[in-house]
Amino acid sequence: MAKKGWAKFPHDNKSFDYSGDKLAKHWDALHAGDCEPFPDEQRLTAVLKKHPKAGKAADAAAIAASLQEAWRAYHRGDFQQAYEAGKELGALGASVAVKAAGIHAVYLLDDEKAQLKRFEELAAMAEEASAVLPDDPNTHYRYAFALGRYSQGISVTKALSQGLAGKVKAALDKTLKLAPKHAEAHSALGLYHAEIVGKVGSMIGGLTYGAKASTGEELLQKAIKLTPSAPIAHVEYANGLILLYGDKREDDAAAAYEKAGKLKPRDAMEKLDAEFAKAQIED
Repeated sequence: MAKKGWAKFPHDNKSFDYSGDKLAKHWDALHAGDCEPFPDEQRLTAVLKKHPKAGKAADAAAIAASLQEAWRAYHRGDFQQAYEAGKELGALGASVAVKAAGIHAVYLLDDEKAQLKRFEELAAMAEEASAVLPDDPNTHYRYAFALGRYSQGISVTKALSQGLAGKVKAALDKTLKLAPKHAEAHSALGLYHAEIVGKVGSMIGGLTYGAKASTGEELLQKAIKLTPSAPIAHVEYANGLILLYGDKREDDAAAAYEKAGKLKPRDAMEKLDAEFAKAQIED
């Protein structure tokens, strides 16, 4: 992935400083949406003993320190730094690398071809990580996220014909089996239902892909219940309503965007999510 051309985080990030002990103190709130475990030495030692292909258990302390720094960079909006630091750590760093480069691509990468290439590369990275760490929910979730975004870039219809939708759903199902309270996976699976029903209709969507509007809305609402303070949960609910019902639920979608825009961001991603939501209301 090219190192040049990474647009900088365009907002003030002073309040997103999680240096030192701040990261551990705020970790649960920062990661309520993706259920990412705090990468301390104890956890990484256990992971490396169980999955030696990911690295040496003797290196757990150094890996933990590097991972924590990568996540600090991610939360303050230094997405390129977070991506590169995560990538160096292989499967153990794939979660932060894919999330950092993915969020950057969604909001700060304007070139559609570059976006498509990045999501394709990130999906491959996450898929490789899932083979090394099959019991880590976020290896599957990051794969679903990246492949889902790639699918959107080539059109839902084309993605369906290539079987990508099935791969995304399978990865999300694995995520939720391993982490039932993974709010971002609930949102993503809700959007899976919404996009299919929105593109091919409820009859074909239900018969061919098992997609239902009611299930999609329930999953999107579940994410809000799990993480009511996360802008993205409300943003994705609004996006899902538009896909499923169009103008019929325009007021509900607007209310969800408005809610997202009023929430106080806890990190760079949430700031970008909130600003996106505000822009939808202004439009």
